[in-house]
Amino acid sequence: MLRSPEELRALVEGYLGELAFTPELGRLEEALRYPLDAGGKRVRPVIALGVAEAAGAAPEHALPAAAAVELVHTFSLVHDDLPALDDDDERRGRPSAHVAFGEGTALLAGDALLAEAFRLALSYPTPMVGRELAHATLAMIGGQHRDITGDTADLAALHRLKTGALFSASVGVALWVAEVPEGEQPAWRAFGDELGLLFQIVDDVLDGDGYAARHGEEEARRLADEAAARAQARLDGLGADTSVLSDIVAGLAERTA
Repeated sequence: MLRSPEELRALVEGYLGELAFTPELGRLEEALRYPLDAGGKRVRPVIALGVAEAAGAAPEHALPAAAAVELVHTFSLVHDDLPALDDDDERRGRPSAHVAFGEGTALLAGDALLAEAFRLALSYPTPMVGRELAHATLAMIGGQHRDITGDTADLAALHRLKTGALFSASVGVALWVAEVPEGEQPAWRAFGDELGLLFQIVDDVLDGDGYAARHGEEEARRLADEAAARAQARLDGLGADTSVLSDIVAGLAERTA
């Protein structure tokens, strides 16, 4: 029987809680664990585990890859909060990393989280997990640059990079771990492409910006529903047991926080 999203999240939390960082980091480790342990829904690694299991791999085998995606996400949050970027003093109800530890330490912690992510991704025999993550990270950084420089005319392209790339990578790394042949991956990847858009539109509805500010809340919600329907349609065509992934899609579409 496939594990539920809640069970997959428990696997992620357990793995992250026991993750051993590189000893040379010394006391900097505290600054890495601070944002990583701050909570969050672990949506991206749960998607990775769900895809891996649906594609025939044990979720435990995919844990390093799933955790790598979460470390990249956490790195991006630490850096995004810095005064040079979004200048946010609070993250998930407590001081941001740069407020708690200082800007220099937060910058180094973000760098270290990114390097640790690739250490995990490169623990597999295939280099494709690391390549997948590298491509997504660069796309995410490109999207962030568009955002901070005001290049926001094409909102869909911006969010496809800034948010969507890492959601797509959550699917991609799992496919490589599950040894799905490259020729059979496009249908899975089409599903992954819808997830970032769905997440971002709902996020904008909750925050009242982005799609909601540009199109109005009602229209943004309609766009989210359409993205969820497309994602489900992609799952329906895969020919695998994707019931857990369907639950994840429904949860993303219906979330209220």
